[in-house]
Amino acid sequence: MVNYSDKIREISKRLLKDCKVDMIIGFRKGSVPMMNEPHFARTAEDVDELVWDSNCGINLANYLTDRKEKIGVAAKGCDSRNIVTHILENKIKREQLTIIGVPCKGMIDKRKIAGLVEGEVLEVTEDEEQINVKSSGGKKSFKKTEVLQENCAVCIHRNPVVYDEMVAEPVPEQTDVDRYEDVRKIEEMDPEQRWAYFDDLFKECIRCYACRNACPLCYCPTCFVDEAKPQWVGKSQDPIDIRTFHFLRAYHCAGRCTDCGACQRACPVGINMRMLTKKLEKDCKDLYNWEAGLTLDSRPPLDFYRPDDPEDFIK
Repeated sequence: MVNYSDKIREISKRLLKDCKVDMIIGFRKGSVPMMNEPHFARTAEDVDELVWDSNCGINLANYLTDRKEKIGVAAKGCDSRNIVTHILENKIKREQLTIIGVPCKGMIDKRKIAGLVEGEVLEVTEDEEQINVKSSGGKKSFKKTEVLQENCAVCIHRNPVVYDEMVAEPVPEQTDVDRYEDVRKIEEMDPEQRWAYFDDLFKECIRCYACRNACPLCYCPTCFVDEAKPQWVGKSQDPIDIRTFHFLRAYHCAGRCTDCGACQRACPVGINMRMLTKKLEKDCKDLYNWEAGLTLDSRPPLDFYRPDDPEDFIK
């Protein structure tokens, strides 16, 4: 992936020069290591700042919602699947987009790396299979597979599912991973154990809503947590209010979540709220044989009603 930057810049400059797009949405280097930031390039000079490496974990579909311009967007596998959902839910039109497909071998987890080195992380570089870290306590190198984000380690859709141009040949998909091993362990718990598990999971939550703000699926004009009439959720740090927020937000993503990891990556206290969305992802796969964002030809199973629905709950 370290060789993608030049190709992304080349494609972006051509698209802007030919007036096929009004801007390119990609990434540029952030002000601190391992924190690349979204970049909106409208000129050739802006394009020169575009980069791609293993620190591009933010889901760029989050920046497409309700836009009116013609946009070029760099999209890895999970980004492209969320773009599909945006199109299906009429948040943007397909003809507005030129999708620059980016084959992905996973994004690195900044928390894992910070926990494996001494002192402050000062610089992170990479080659195809190795991550090199310089910190105030010395230098260390890791195999990339050792420091991947958890969602990337079990991803089976690493290539874009929809695109107009690709920056490289598709990468091999992972076929030997168990995506739901951790979910099954919780399913096997008795109710008391599950309550204790989620009680511990959410105990550090500060209700900052970073997970909601980072999620490309959270685009309601007014979030349910901000409603006053009726008030669905209290504003306190009461554990019930915290659980209600997380569970309801997860249910909003049912049949839509692509496990891009944006929520967990954004959380300042490192809560693994993917355990909620992964459970719903597993249920949609088991009950409806559905995975979000793989096709523009079908809507999510919880998004429409069929008169011949085999269940009789609505009749």
